[in-house]
Amino acid sequence: MAVCSVCFRHCKIEEGQIGFCGGRTAKDGRVAAYNYGRITSLALDPIEKKPLSRFCPGSWILSAGSFGCNLRCPFCQNYDISWSEQAKRFAEKAETLSPEELADLAEQLKARGNIGIAFTYNEPLIGYEFVRDAAKLAHEKGLKNVLVTNGTAELSVLEELKPYIDAMNIDLKGFTDRYYSKVLGGDRKMVMDFIEAAATFCHVELTTLIVPGENDSEEEMRELSAWVSRLKNPDGESIPLHVSRFFPRFHMQDRGPTDVRTVYRLAEVARENLEYVYTGNC
Repeated sequence: MAVCSVCFRHCKIEEGQIGFCGGRTAKDGRVAAYNYGRITSLALDPIEKKPLSRFCPGSWILSAGSFGCNLRCPFCQNYDISWSEQAKRFAEKAETLSPEELADLAEQLKARGNIGIAFTYNEPLIGYEFVRDAAKLAHEKGLKNVLVTNGTAELSVLEELKPYIDAMNIDLKGFTDRYYSKVLGGDRKMVMDFIEAAATFCHVELTTLIVPGENDSEEEMRELSAWVSRLKNPDGESIPLHVSRFFPRFHMQDRGPTDVRTVYRLAEVARENLEYVYTGNC
């Protein structure tokens, strides 16, 4: 049995079995990335779609995703590759790309305005070894690397990636332990520690999805934005916050979309503390 060290779960994985996230396995007594190089999603996206509003605006980036996730958000937009039974089928048929092949493809797309690689769609940190290896090669080609992540990982994982990551959008999904643990199956403190560490070396933007009845109070947004206001990006600029609208999806279809007025109101609350606040899905 091997113990995974990626996130707070510290899964104990029997030889040949798969951890909670669906992306890590035990092989020869050691934990390895089961999803290494196994690509389920590949697209050339506007950088603003990540979303990143203050990092290379107007550019395009090659977005690559695999399968698996260490959270269980009931409203997941990418549930088919993240944590449903269908994700297991993706694991069987996913196309495999080597780090060299992904970096070469990103370089070829420079002619179409591509600036690098965004590791996104599922949770990239559960397969951080592939991210590290491909991002290193992309840097050697003069390309940039972006992570779109839930931030649920040990700081030792972040240290592995630190030399190669230029920007991140990190989900700060709420600001109560109840919401993180009971609804998402996560650990808020781990995410906050991750955000603090990431902002010391790369450009960071945050996203908060506003779910009706869960994290939509002015009090919670005021507390969340006050905490974010104490952090700065490496260039001294305030960290941007994206306040995003929820739509019913997957296992959370018991409520309607977030009222647009609520999103705008909470964005105004966030602006009491933050310089850069953007609204999404409105």
